[in-house]
Amino acid sequence: MNRLSATVTSKGQITIPQEIRRRLGLHEGDRVDFVIEGERTLICRNREEANPFERYIGALRAFRGRDDINAWVADLRDEEPSSE
Repeated sequence: MNRLSATVTSKGQITIPQEIRRRLGLHEGDRVDFVIEGERTLICRNREEANPFERYIGALRAFRGRDDINAWVADLRDEEPSSE
């Protein structure tokens, strides 16, 4: 077993050894997960895909309720708004 170590700073930070970063394919800005399995804790690259809609957050105006949303959709469709 190959064992590598790192020192924890006063802020709880560590530098992941270069060999581990290479093995995990980690680059600046990547996220990692810590997986607890019994007495062991594993570090893994976070594989969650980014939210594809994140870049659109704030692009639309805020709606105050269902009627606002229905009116907006009806306007997009060139229809009369319906109220439910």
